Amino acid sequence: MRSPRLALAAAAVLAAEGAALTVFALIELLGLGAGDASSLPTALALIVLTLIGAAALFAFAIGTRSGRSWARSGGLVFQVLAVVLALASLTVQPISWPFTVGVGLPGVLGFVLLIATTRAENERPAE
Repeated sequence: MRSPRLALAAAAVLAAEGAALTVFALIELLGLGAGDASSLPTALALIVLTLIGAAALFAFAIGTRSGRSWARSGGLVFQVLAVVLALASLTVQPISWPFTVGVGLPGVLGFVLLIATTRAENERPAE
């Protein structure tokens, strides 16, 4: 049984996270142009890796909306990493609550939606 609403919601969370990563990479690129980087090759590598992560999130969003299990699996990995990053940010003093909440809440929401989507799509009809 397919659950298009759950898949749409999960895909929306993944796409929003991809958009956030894209914006973050653009901000870093502007900072690079302003001369804020201490190591140009490292800064460029991090920007490229951030854009690759954003592209992956967009691909997972499209795949999740299409009901592809590989997309849900990849999306779950990203959600777990987001929650771990949010929890790790609690060890940095002073704690940046906007970052922690901004990364952690979408990670938890995405995780729950992806699990619910998987369960709904794999339900067996009652006999």
